[in-house]
Amino acid sequence: MKIIFLGAPGAGKGTQAEIVSERLGIPTISTGAIIRGAIKSGTEMGLAAKKYTDAGALVPDEVVIGIIRERLAEPDCENGYILDGFPRTVPQAEALDVMGVKMDAVISLEVADDKIVERMSGRRVCDKCGASYHVLYNPSAKGTTCDKCGNELSIRRDDAPEVVKSRLAVYHESTEPLKDFYAKKGVLRLVEGQEKLEDTTALTLAALEASK
Repeated sequence: MKIIFLGAPGAGKGTQAEIVSERLGIPTISTGAIIRGAIKSGTEMGLAAKKYTDAGALVPDEVVIGIIRERLAEPDCENGYILDGFPRTVPQAEALDVMGVKMDAVISLEVADDKIVERMSGRRVCDKCGASYHVLYNPSAKGTTCDKCGNELSIRRDDAPEVVKSRLAVYHESTEPLKDFYAKKGVLRLVEGQEKLEDTTALTLAALEASK
């Protein structure tokens, strides 16, 4: 299956994408991770992206799309993949259409803004492998280190409440319109985020099953 996960920052889409990735045996393609990977590998698109990240600017659509195109051409994507963090805007979604990419399901995780602000303050991330945890909803085994690679977990600066509220405003303005875009294509599935991680996972898997 080819799947997109939508949801506001902190809605839990990264965690659900990891779980679905393991269940279905398909890779999760996180925009941030592949941009960092392309920069590290020194690909043509990676070098283009580096100019913007070094200047503290957003990487423009044409460069992000080029990096996505390179990644989707790799062998592990032949049987499907999950896009996490892309597309972020309707023009990016239209670019996927131009590339001939047809999605089987678009899962939108629905969580109220006030709940997200509460959640984000408890989020912990691994800077080494990119795994994400939460002190309440998805803690690592030891609480302070990553289960996958043992690296020390950290709190991202943009998880501060005032920053979260600003990011939510951007999400509602720029990314939320994607729900209408994919609803018109008949592939949008709304999943209400639950208090327990496994309950959200059950609803997510049910929505994907209904999309087959």
